[in-house]
Amino acid sequence: MRVDVITLFPELVEQVIGCGIVGRAAEQKLLELHCWNPREYTRDRHRTVDDRPYGGGPGMLMKVQPLQDAIHAVREQSRDARLVYLSPQGQLLTQEKLAQQVDLGSVIFLCGRYEGIDERLIQQEVDEEWSIGDYVISGGELAAMVCIDGMTRLIPGALGHDDSAQQDSFSQGLLDYPHYTRPEEYLGERVPGVLMNGNHREIEDWRERQSLGRTWQRRPELLEQVRLDTRQQALLDEFIAEHERTRKR
Repeated sequence: MRVDVITLFPELVEQVIGCGIVGRAAEQKLLELHCWNPREYTRDRHRTVDDRPYGGGPGMLMKVQPLQDAIHAVREQSRDARLVYLSPQGQLLTQEKLAQQVDLGSVIFLCGRYEGIDERLIQQEVDEEWSIGDYVISGGELAAMVCIDGMTRLIPGALGHDDSAQQDSFSQGLLDYPHYTRPEEYLGERVPGVLMNGNHREIEDWRERQSLGRTWQRRPELLEQVRLDTRQQALLDEFIAEHERTRKR
């Protein structure tokens, strides 16, 4: 998968392929990252990339011309890629959106700085706007790194186990179930016995029950978006009943 990032700080974004899963994916040629600096496409001797906004107000805006020239240069090498502008005003990033982009293939991330970019550039060049949350950070670089990491996990072969990505939180619209490793007992708390009895059906039921229950407790709005089958509803009902019994003790 090819990812192009248009950014004033390419050295920051390039850190994402320096280690971990993303780094291994790059080494295995599963991921190809290219960064483009709009400053290289300026036409004045000061290499100016920002200017004052019309109408006044605080801050500066990124200039249209260097950004547009950078976009056109990227598209010469990645013609079918979608251009995603990373912005607090964009659609909230989800696991489903990341998976859809992996299926679509190449993507160009446009990282804003200062107060953002000229609206006309968004209208002319941007295919979609994404936001990683309802808060503001200094630029789109960290958001791009989040997107790259999330997408890489979904590239076939990037993870050590084929099922790992499918069992992550949000992959099925639910939160992940609790995980345990050695030692069997730690600070007086024991690993749930069902995970050590070797009965794979019981383990599967326990994990799905915990996933449903954890979603019900922590992110109930997610359950409104998932159509539970009869088995899943029964598992959730069991979790809620046990939760109520424990609370009354």
